[in-house]
Amino acid sequence: MLRANTNRPPELKSARELALMREAGKLVARALRICREMAKPGTQTIEIDRAVEAFYARHNAVPMFKGYPGKTPFPAVTCLSVNEQVVHGIPGPRVLKEGDLLKVDTACRLNGWCADRAITIPIGTVSPEKARLVRVGEEVLQLAIDLLGRKKWWTEVASAMQRHAEQAGFSVVTAYVGHGIGRTMHENPQVPNYVDKETRKGDFRLEPGLTLAVEPMVNMRRPEVDTLADHWTVVTRDRMPSVHVEHTLALTAQGVQVITADEGAFDDVPAPAADQVRPAVTGGPGEPGA
Repeated sequence: MLRANTNRPPELKSARELALMREAGKLVARALRICREMAKPGTQTIEIDRAVEAFYARHNAVPMFKGYPGKTPFPAVTCLSVNEQVVHGIPGPRVLKEGDLLKVDTACRLNGWCADRAITIPIGTVSPEKARLVRVGEEVLQLAIDLLGRKKWWTEVASAMQRHAEQAGFSVVTAYVGHGIGRTMHENPQVPNYVDKETRKGDFRLEPGLTLAVEPMVNMRRPEVDTLADHWTVVTRDRMPSVHVEHTLALTAQGVQVITADEGAFDDVPAPAADQVRPAVTGGPGEPGA
């Protein structure tokens, strides 16, 4: 959730530190590949979570979600959210069925550095409107990747993300935002996917060394959400479907590095190049609102 602005500057990462984050990012991408392969009609969500937990254990990675503090500690290594569930869904006996939308979010720490990513997986054949929602959600994230090296302030990127979703007839969730990431999963700055008076107060300059977990949540209709009695699962208030996608991104002097890019198949957002870097563009626009 959006917190009061702490005014603490974000921690900028060195090339060596980005390389270590990239190793964690590769592992997260591989974990999500397992999820894609298992996400079929008839699969229980808990089966997917157990497979990811075993995968992290084999690679000596620390899952960042399990035990995360709250009214009750989060009990799983993945957030698995179905249809109207936006984020923070708890894996369990629920069986996936044809036409569902499964949101998978997971993060790990490897050798002291973190990476975080989320994807939305259509289960079997989904309705045309659900398919369009998935496509637009992925476009919103890709837009952030494309603009991160071209703009000077985050609000310039966030406003374009929000506009793209709303022009498609959908809405952006405003109750939850992305975050800085590095040695811990949640660092400064906060990374909203929309712009309003409050988010402008916490705007930050885009500069080399920034590492951001950018995670748009796009709802089919209204942006309002509620939290269920389990204290974790967030659902759309109108119970219409939602999508959630996320990448850990690094801004470097050479451009944008997708820390959680998948080097193999099943990647929902194409890697920017063989070296996962998009060139920066000089002479970008000025202050927000300019």
